[in-house]
Amino acid sequence: MQLYSSTCMECSKLITNNYSTSFSMGIKAFDKRFRAPIYAVYGFVRFADEIVDTFHDFPKAQLLEEFRQETYKAIEQKISLNPVLQAFQEVVHQYKIERELINAFLDSMEMDLHFHKYEDSLYKQYIYGSAEVVGLMCLRVFCEGNREEYEKLKAPACSLGSAFQKINFLRDMKSDYQERGRVYFPGVDFTKFTNEDKFIIEADIKKDFDDAYKGIVQLPDGARLGVYLAYVYYIQLFKKIKKATAARVKQERIRVNDGRKVMLLFSSALRNSLNIL
Repeated sequence: MQLYSSTCMECSKLITNNYSTSFSMGIKAFDKRFRAPIYAVYGFVRFADEIVDTFHDFPKAQLLEEFRQETYKAIEQKISLNPVLQAFQEVVHQYKIERELINAFLDSMEMDLHFHKYEDSLYKQYIYGSAEVVGLMCLRVFCEGNREEYEKLKAPACSLGSAFQKINFLRDMKSDYQERGRVYFPGVDFTKFTNEDKFIIEADIKKDFDDAYKGIVQLPDGARLGVYLAYVYYIQLFKKIKKATAARVKQERIRVNDGRKVMLLFSSALRNSLNIL
């Protein structure tokens, strides 16, 4: 059973490495005991997201519902022949990840099948389910059963997930609209997206980042550097997006190059070692 378990975990690691160089780099900065469970969480959320975002020639709603039921079955039976779900259910049980977080995430994925514009209440619900709860799943891992620590860090973790997701919305605005017909920001018309619209969104993101930072510096040893690295990477991406015009955001996907990511890793590691985050 140990061989099967470790092989399934390796599958989630492979998925993470193939789909996200930035996230993979952040995970490598975690203490070794945190890496496998975070890979498992990422593998789970990545596959669900793939169903709604890329499986255009297949019955997405059916596939997502099957994935949902297979997830519940894996958790209940504590076994799955799907390696991603096998790794995830182990983490769910080990770190006592609540069903409510899993439900909220899958509900948000389902929303992408039915909604193309997200007004205020849907927007908040979507961000909670698609991003904030993923941060809370990771926080469960980092806190290793310490309920008091988890409760203290919940709000900052949600703020960080929210900031990351809103930046993703800005970065992917063109593809979300042109390939999927989606506009996530309430009251925003993609065809008339202005610098003023962009400024309002950026002010909201800045507040999320400020709130999130207060929690990052309180994270347990072994988790702090990896989360701080992700924070620094997104801050850098945020700065690039802020410098761009609304017209440019609509035309291209703004990125941080790999060389800059490596520099951020070393500078973050130095600051962490000197305890000056």
